[in-house]
Amino acid sequence: MKMASSVSKVKLLDGNKRLDGRGFKDLRDLKITAGVLKKAQGSAMVEWGRNKVIAGVYGPREVFPRHRTDPYRAIINCKYAMAPFSSLEEHGRAGPNRRAMEIGKVAKHVFENTVFTNLFPKTMIDISMEILQSDGGTRIAGITAASVAVVDAGIPVKDLVQGVSVGKVEGKLVVDLGKTEDNFGQSDVPAIVSLRSKEILLYQMDGMLTKDEIHESLDLIFEAAKVVRQKQADALKEKYERIEENVASEKPSGRSEQGEEEVM
Repeated sequence: MKMASSVSKVKLLDGNKRLDGRGFKDLRDLKITAGVLKKAQGSAMVEWGRNKVIAGVYGPREVFPRHRTDPYRAIINCKYAMAPFSSLEEHGRAGPNRRAMEIGKVAKHVFENTVFTNLFPKTMIDISMEILQSDGGTRIAGITAASVAVVDAGIPVKDLVQGVSVGKVEGKLVVDLGKTEDNFGQSDVPAIVSLRSKEILLYQMDGMLTKDEIHESLDLIFEAAKVVRQKQADALKEKYERIEENVASEKPSGRSEQGEEEVM
């Protein structure tokens, strides 16, 4: 946990601007692409700042091992992993660690509360999030990508979910912390929300905020989530527009078919 006494003297603000030129409420550049993996039922890539994340969804499919089968609903499995080469600062280690397992459990909780698991009894749904490059906020980027991948797989959900982080830097609340702000700021609050139901599915705090700052942070999170949700919706729309264009281009025109009939 970040304590006031351990906060670095690294300068993170320049007046009303941050180190990367953003305002306090601005998100880093965000690009979402749906349908990036051919062998997954659903998939998505999120490029958020310098973060690069791929999510894949497999299922619903037969439960293995079978003794885990739930006769009333689907089992959600979530895996979060950082590639050994993902860190921009140092080489990471391969294999699961405590942080990765914790984030996997958090994601499992999120999707158990958004997917209509009762529609798929005796099955399991595997959700995989792979961090290819990390620069602060990978858990929210991963779950944001996974939400798009679940919808891309055609699995019914209550709503898309959005990840946003808020933190305190030099006494000011800022949205979407980068790695330097996360490391040297006073607090970091990653959150996952559902705009349709106004639910908070994840709210973690590293550092300290006052009661008023907590209320203000929630307002900032839900406001920024609108931008993220629009990017998610646009990504899904663009994918299905591509499919329609491909189908239309492969379909023979009526005129050529008629001409062939006349020749015959």
